[in-house]
Amino acid sequence: MSSAMGSSAGSSSAHEWAAHWMPEDDILRRARAKAEELGCQPVDSLVGATLRGLAASVRATAVIEVGTGTGVSGTWLLRGMAAHGVLTTVDYEAEHQRVARGTFTEAAVPPQRTRVINGRAADVLTRMTPAGYDIAFIDADPLDYAQVVPLARGLVRPGGLLIIDDALAGGNVADPARRDPETIAIRDMMSTLRDDADLVATVLPIGAGLLVAVVGAFADNQSE
Repeated sequence: MSSAMGSSAGSSSAHEWAAHWMPEDDILRRARAKAEELGCQPVDSLVGATLRGLAASVRATAVIEVGTGTGVSGTWLLRGMAAHGVLTTVDYEAEHQRVARGTFTEAAVPPQRTRVINGRAADVLTRMTPAGYDIAFIDADPLDYAQVVPLARGLVRPGGLLIIDDALAGGNVADPARRDPETIAIRDMMSTLRDDADLVATVLPIGAGLLVAVVGAFADNQSE
């Protein structure tokens, strides 16, 4: 029994091993290095591999991403999407997006498979097609969640996925002493999505935390 349950030290080692289980290629490593230079934090490799797997699981042909960064998460998503799938990615940092375009080019992604939009998500998402996307992935400022998350959720088709990075704030959400605005915003978002009867949500303790919710999972049952 004890060997099956393992120790906390063993669990930590396993998590460390899993974090490097799916190695990144030179393209992603260069994009990650550029992100560090620009001061933005991309998803780690295990989160990236999970995004690719989730995109493949729903056979995604249309994905919208909030938080382009230098193209790390976008490249992972594109690698899991259908060959003709289109990634729409939104960010207000023009320099980050310039680098991301280079990452996508280096990854041999055809130009027609990406749509890079510069602007604030709260403004851009209102112009997108409701229920027109298989996945909405949010890697943005938690202080924008109150506006951005409901808008992104409305863009996901029934059976599609709403995915939010940094959902555990690296563990800060579990610390009751943390009352900073960012942590409070994340807790509020997590509670709202947990209590939403139209979502089937879970939290994966990888990276800084990854929330994955199936949108409208019971829509067919409710219509009968």
